[in-house]
Amino acid sequence: MNIENIIKEKKGTIVDVRSIEEYRGGHVAGSINIPLQEVGARLEEFQAMEAPLILCCASGNRSGMATQMLSQQGLECYNGGSWLEVNYFQSQAI
Repeated sequence: MNIENIIKEKKGTIVDVRSIEEYRGGHVAGSINIPLQEVGARLEEFQAMEAPLILCCASGNRSGMATQMLSQQGLECYNGGSWLEVNYFQSQAI
């Protein structure tokens, strides 16, 4: 299943790994903010979330790093890229 379909079908959890300040400036409705530098320390929170995890940030770089870290821990997650793109997909939800 591709990321667009996961988001449109409202499956999983959207996690924004930008800074708190960036998140406050705009984010995907219903997303959770866990800054990239906190990902490793908050692994239990990620494990408790509904999978799959869709990770997003400003451009896809930080969410790519977070996706790699969480995948190595056995979590089902995908790099959603820019939060704006994830937001667009969510706006197209069924």
